[in-house]
Amino acid sequence: MGRVRKRNLLITIILILFFGSYARHRFIAKEITITGRLQNRQMTEISGIAASGIFKDVYYIHNDSGDTSRIFSISPDGKLKNTIYYNGDKKELLGVADCEDIAVSIGPLPGKSYVYVGDIGDNSGYRKYITIYRIEEKPSWAKDSLIKTTAVPLHLKYPDGPKDAETLMIDPVQKLFYIVSKRGDTVGVYTTPLNYKPNDTLTLTKRSKLFFEGIKPFKWTTAGDISRDGKQVLLKNYQKVYYWQRTGTEHIWQTMQRKPRELPYQVEKQGEAIGFTLDGKGYYTTSEGVFAPIYYYRSPGQ
Repeated sequence: MGRVRKRNLLITIILILFFGSYARHRFIAKEITITGRLQNRQMTEISGIAASGIFKDVYYIHNDSGDTSRIFSISPDGKLKNTIYYNGDKKELLGVADCEDIAVSIGPLPGKSYVYVGDIGDNSGYRKYITIYRIEEKPSWAKDSLIKTTAVPLHLKYPDGPKDAETLMIDPVQKLFYIVSKRGDTVGVYTTPLNYKPNDTLTLTKRSKLFFEGIKPFKWTTAGDISRDGKQVLLKNYQKVYYWQRTGTEHIWQTMQRKPRELPYQVEKQGEAIGFTLDGKGYYTTSEGVFAPIYYYRSPGQ
């Protein structure tokens, strides 16, 4: 191939890549809304977000390792509504070790809504057990900016040794907790029953493995959620968001064995939080960092 033809071909390829990237950027921009920014300096290491089951346009978030046993409730524009403290583990200096995700769903009493905080992080893979804390949502929370409440803990062990995890989800159909491990070329999907006795110590059941293309650590699984009706599933890593729709009443781990749909995503500073809206028509993401932006996306098909 002659020098001129090579040059023209190179220019053509560059133009194609440029306009393709520009078109993708414009497409993603249309799919994303920034609803606000986290507006309190206490909210600097956010690692989970979940929609309240009883308050309209209220979301619960929390910091990860280094914070005490507390969660924050915010509005979609990032304003702090209240701070909720709960009893943690007396063996931990701060009450919790490394809270990495949060979920809101059904629980032991019909008609009630519960917040579940997942103290499931384990960077070094040494913890003898991880803990999920269940907190009943109460209408009285709307009146106070500072709340102290009681949490009911569940301690869990992995059947195949300690794992680092940042994804806690709840399937309201089969009434199961889901934990997805973070690291490795493949990640594990684990379950345990949603209903439990206070301070139970149970062994998780390993259901399946998931493999995603990409380079470590960017492909590590950092968050996930199941919609309130149990029909939609989200998982994310530092670069991508994956989406599945459930078929019938199949197990969620079976749903996730199918090839996921990759959704538009604005890569964040350290994006470790994703959660559906209460009606499942959209979802939010946010990141670690001071005054981190809050992004809203419409769910596929909505």
